[in-house]
Amino acid sequence: MSRYEFRVFVAAPVERVFDLWTDLDRMREWVGGVTKVTDVSGPVDQAGTTYSVCFGRMASRTTVLEAERPRRFKTRFGNRILRGTNEASFEPKDGGTELIQTFETEGLVPAIMARIFATGSYQGTFRGELNAFARLAEREAAE
Repeated sequence: MSRYEFRVFVAAPVERVFDLWTDLDRMREWVGGVTKVTDVSGPVDQAGTTYSVCFGRMASRTTVLEAERPRRFKTRFGNRILRGTNEASFEPKDGGTELIQTFETEGLVPAIMARIFATGSYQGTFRGELNAFARLAEREAAE
């Protein structure tokens, strides 16, 4: 198992940050390679809801494990390339939100792929996606 934790400050209220994070229709705006989200079984902010995140022809089945609006959102995701859990916590801080994202992967191939995605800060990495998310949330909060 591999574990990666990333933090970013978002100059936007915690409720707005949580709402954007859980807006599945907009996920492709900051998660590299996402082409669509399909087969949503219920409210995304409710434990037990499932959906598929598509990366071209490859899909990652996702299950919401925990959803505590507006503080915590945890999912289990997986396909043959990358599988594990993704947890996001949202804490009010200095008039904005501290967003903490934690990935835990399962298996050897996912651990190798996670290491690749965890390195650097360009758009296709975990940190790059988190930074892109923060910029989007801040831009919308300023409008």
